Amino acid sequence: MCGRYASARKKHELLEEFQVAVDGAPEEELRPDYNVAPTKKVYAVLTRPLKDPEAAKDAEAAGEPVRQLRILRWGLVPSWAKDPSVGSRMINARVETVAEKPSFRRAFARRRCLLPADGYYEWYAGEDGPAGAKAKRKQPYYIHPADDSVLALAGLYEFWRDRTLPADDPAAWWATCTIITTSAQDELGRIHDRMPMVVARDRWADWLDPGRTDPEEARGLLMPAGAAGLAHHPVSPEVGNVRNNGPELIEPLADRLL
Repeated sequence: MCGRYASARKKHELLEEFQVAVDGAPEEELRPDYNVAPTKKVYAVLTRPLKDPEAAKDAEAAGEPVRQLRILRWGLVPSWAKDPSVGSRMINARVETVAEKPSFRRAFARRRCLLPADGYYEWYAGEDGPAGAKAKRKQPYYIHPADDSVLALAGLYEFWRDRTLPADDPAAWWATCTIITTSAQDELGRIHDRMPMVVARDRWADWLDPGRTDPEEARGLLMPAGAAGLAHHPVSPEVGNVRNNGPELIEPLADRLL
């Protein structure tokens, strides 16, 4: 799974990097976060009409889809969910089943997004000891592009309505997201058996296009993060506590290389 990542770039950098046409949260900017955890607010790049099509009378009233930078909550809550707390269990969507699973299939068809990341964390369990005993403590690793470029993690987003609040109350709508994962490859597979999927820059427009609804076509736009030229190194166990946050979390522990 992908349960923690780092996203420390400033909003203006992401607006430029992803060629965003509209800042969807002009009055809010997230602080650099070196320990992004489930249920936190995150930046997401998506393409949709500026006016919610569900609220507009017709497609023309909603307008043409526009690439936007939005702030979403990590942990997807399906529109039909009775309780938004289910989002904490839906931080990842497996690529093997994303097109069929009820929680994700509608979003996979029409609500795909990119989640900008500088890198992500996985925990290495180590080799089994005598009599199959497990390692006492897992070692966290930071996995990131070797050239320090941005990772465009493949994601999905959804909207959930709190029916206990009036529709015009901003708190009545939750915008949430999930990260698509796949089996880990090569050296990264020794650290953890799952890894996030990414979308190459030349496929961003196709991935974000809500008009592309064929599941197999969408799946063909993805690639494992390992194919993007990643580097990895062990980091401090401090990253395991979500209260810890800062650039020191991604610094390498040179004496604990895998």
